[in-house]
Amino acid sequence: MASTLFSTTLLVARHCLINPSLSSSLLPQKTRNFATFLNKRAFSSQLRPLYSAYRLSTHVGPVMASTGVGPKASYATSFISTNEPVVSVDWLHTNLRKPDIKVLDASWYMPHEQRNPIQEYQVAHIPGALFFDLDGISDQKSNLPHMLPSEEAFAAGCSALGIENKDGVVVYDGKGLFSAARVWWMFRVFGHDKVWVLDGGLPRWRASGYDVESSASSDAILKASAASEAIEKIYQGQTISPITFQTKFQPHLVWGLDQVKKNMEDKTFQHIDARSKARFDGTAPEPRKGIPSGHIPGSKCVPFPQMFDSSQTLLPAEELKKQFEQEDISLDSPIMASCGTGVTACILALGLHRLGKTDVPIYDGSWTEWATEPNLPMVGSSS
Repeated sequence: MASTLFSTTLLVARHCLINPSLSSSLLPQKTRNFATFLNKRAFSSQLRPLYSAYRLSTHVGPVMASTGVGPKASYATSFISTNEPVVSVDWLHTNLRKPDIKVLDASWYMPHEQRNPIQEYQVAHIPGALFFDLDGISDQKSNLPHMLPSEEAFAAGCSALGIENKDGVVVYDGKGLFSAARVWWMFRVFGHDKVWVLDGGLPRWRASGYDVESSASSDAILKASAASEAIEKIYQGQTISPITFQTKFQPHLVWGLDQVKKNMEDKTFQHIDARSKARFDGTAPEPRKGIPSGHIPGSKCVPFPQMFDSSQTLLPAEELKKQFEQEDISLDSPIMASCGTGVTACILALGLHRLGKTDVPIYDGSWTEWATEPNLPMVGSSS
């Protein structure tokens, strides 16, 4: 049934893109919902060639992750400490089928990369993983990209995905260590500490020889669609039920524009910026049109790739410590982080969490908000 619905809906989605006049009344309700979601995310006939490319580059085998056979079966099955922000692919492989483990594919890419995370999720994802739409589960009233949603909206989105407070959440992405850190931070902002990033993400999982699923069940896609729709309804003033995920907002983990302006004056927090040195200095353009490069006065540049090694796994504590010290960042003083739109700053927070600094706030609007606000000081040649 699931494969039939999936195949039917792909066909419907393709035809709806070509022929918008196709009457949705002729389709079953679940199929109409699925097609609507795919159309919203520009899910088109590009899937077939993308799937072929994946098949050529790597074997997509049957689901084996629940077998627990081989030497890796001896790994502990209990949750690791929340003081550690990441879990290994071996740990996840051993614990993948535990009923209170939820795995989220939180892949997201910069606009210029021209990658579609939903298409890639359809082609290959960790068995049982749900898709977390970073742009969909966001503040629908903000003109800034993927800003933190309200408590009510986040609770509705997580509930639609089937996440409960008792669950341990493991988040990964398609690059290794990138957008998953943002979703890790979001859960922590809303009081859910049982959340970890998969160290090395999907690339590490596949390099370790673990299987992926090559197509999503209709249930997984419908849950992703339901989560986005729940967010929209909340911002339209509607009530969503049932709510299975309760939030407890942690305001000290998120900063707004006024807090950054105040800190620029009193310098209570060291301000670190995760963007590249060239963007920070104003010698390279921002990836979003119309936004000048440069930086907020008083901030220091700690490019986010300095947090991980060549396999996109988080550096050991001693190596992380060196990365911050070489940028003249004191680990004994408060630190806040920003970046372009609040995504890669969370990678810095992830690294600092490993060093015991678990209270690092993220400037949600980051440089995109600061650079587009009138009359704010900026440092850099293109400002």
